[in-house]
Amino acid sequence: MELKEAITKRRTTNTAFADRKVSEEHIELLIKMASHSPSHFNSQPWRFIIIDDKKTIGRIAKIAGDSMVELMDDGRFWKQYRKYFRFSEEEIEKTKDGIHIDHLPVFLKPFAKSIFSEAGGKVISKFKVSRILGNDEEKLVSSSPLLFAITLTKDEYKKEELSGFYSVISMGAVIQTLWLVTTSIGMGMQFISTPGEIPENWKALSDILEIEDNYELMAVFRMGYIDKSIKRPTIDWKSSQRKSPEELAFRNRFGENLK
Repeated sequence: MELKEAITKRRTTNTAFADRKVSEEHIELLIKMASHSPSHFNSQPWRFIIIDDKKTIGRIAKIAGDSMVELMDDGRFWKQYRKYFRFSEEEIEKTKDGIHIDHLPVFLKPFAKSIFSEAGGKVISKFKVSRILGNDEEKLVSSSPLLFAITLTKDEYKKEELSGFYSVISMGAVIQTLWLVTTSIGMGMQFISTPGEIPENWKALSDILEIEDNYELMAVFRMGYIDKSIKRPTIDWKSSQRKSPEELAFRNRFGENLK
């Protein structure tokens, strides 16, 4: 697959993966390609953890699912992300950003806008939406053949210093490399984000992975081979729209038309 094709075909995988182990050849390829990502002064501040032990994956999955339920039930999820929700093709075509929540159980569709709102707590509780999403999250993670964790050394990742900024930029390059490589070899990946929004749950993940004191756990992704025949989760969304270059970029100074 050519680079431009991999970039445009890259997607976050919301569905389960094929019931198939990731080959050692592909694991080695992912690590090797990630190692070629740029870093400040070639500091290579990252260390990776490949997680393929099913019990460990299951423990992480439980934390991820419980985190989703907690974030929804206490309102944090809605307050943080409601502005990105879209409920029709027309809406997402107009904004060209956010996520289109297009896959819901039939009985929930009439209540979609009420559910996915800051004021939707009662509706969420009534229809057990948080538990549906939490269960889906746990199933997706627990059934994944591989998790890929990224840590940064605290020698570089100093939050209030430039080295911290540079190391995060470098990690972003690693993540993009992983996404392009997985796309090119028929794999998918998805960020396991919910535990990261609850400090004690993120610490629990760090403890499970026995992260050394001089390293900070930064991100965990689930990975596996794509199987297009697998059904989508109970509640799902898509996010393929992109803003035009003219909306995203200016020439010479901020606000000046690109053309």
